[in-house]
Amino acid sequence: MKIKEYFTTKGHRVITIGPDDTVRDALQKLVDNNIGALPVCDAAGQLVGIISERDILKECLNQSDSIDTTKIQEVMSRQVAVATPDDDLDYATSVMKQKNIRHLPVVVNSKIDGMISMRDIVNSRLQDVEAEIRYEGLLHRRPRRPLI
Repeated sequence: MKIKEYFTTKGHRVITIGPDDTVRDALQKLVDNNIGALPVCDAAGQLVGIISERDILKECLNQSDSIDTTKIQEVMSRQVAVATPDDDLDYATSVMKQKNIRHLPVVVNSKIDGMISMRDIVNSRLQDVEAEIRYEGLLHRRPRRPLI
């Protein structure tokens, strides 16, 4: 399945953050939206980085008293692995496994188009397997004989 096909059911809504926002701002957005990572976009909407729960935890451990003033650009990952809407979910899974990440921004012309997470992929695969099991169960079910 292509990522763009998956987005037809999941949607494209992406919560982003700016490089001059604070770590506290990122924490608030992560908690409010129950998500694990935020693409960092500049004023023109260009993807410039990503910040994840892990990035924030590391920063809090190192400098817990400064999360109100630390800028996102100081702690975000600048080398961002990305996918495009035409990539397969298998490709996204492979990239996430290789890079040891759980969130992959989907971009079109360097602008964020969506986010895909390992949870999204697992849920999609689970739905496919459940549908296959139901189909196979119906296909191989024998008709019942009357009791009389």
